[in-house]
Amino acid sequence: MGKTPGRPTEKRSAARLAAIQALYQIDQSGVDPIIVVQEFVQFRLGHSFDTGHDVLPDEDFFQEIVGGVCSDRAEIDQIISRSLAKNWKFERLQAILRATLRAGVFEINLKRLVPARVIISEYVDVAYAFYGGQEPGMVNGILDCVARLMRPDEFSCGDTGT
Repeated sequence: MGKTPGRPTEKRSAARLAAIQALYQIDQSGVDPIIVVQEFVQFRLGHSFDTGHDVLPDEDFFQEIVGGVCSDRAEIDQIISRSLAKNWKFERLQAILRATLRAGVFEINLKRLVPARVIISEYVDVAYAFYGGQEPGMVNGILDCVARLMRPDEFSCGDTGT
């Protein structure tokens, strides 16, 4: 048994999950992102969780997310900080939550061919892979807020959410 090739959307979903794991590792270890990406490509993508039901991640998309988040991290963190409730500080967010939000904001900002609602849904699903509490709702709320600011044309007047 091994990983299956998967449809393009499944491969991108798997790449998003792997990117969150890589971003978490970068955040926690301080290791150069290039080294972490190389390690993932060489040893992890397509080699772990060999259950026969897993999908091979889109390697290029994985690298694009991790590289983009790392390149634009300061700007992305400011966008997230502005979207948090007044009583929340960016530094209080758990590392996996930070990684999820960073990747989501990166995609909303730069992946204009993918509808914002699809991106939000994908990262809410990623949050559910790590959390069973309120965190997926927080991801939904923050990314929805960011998307409405960055892509107002995708949301109609009076539209109240995803």
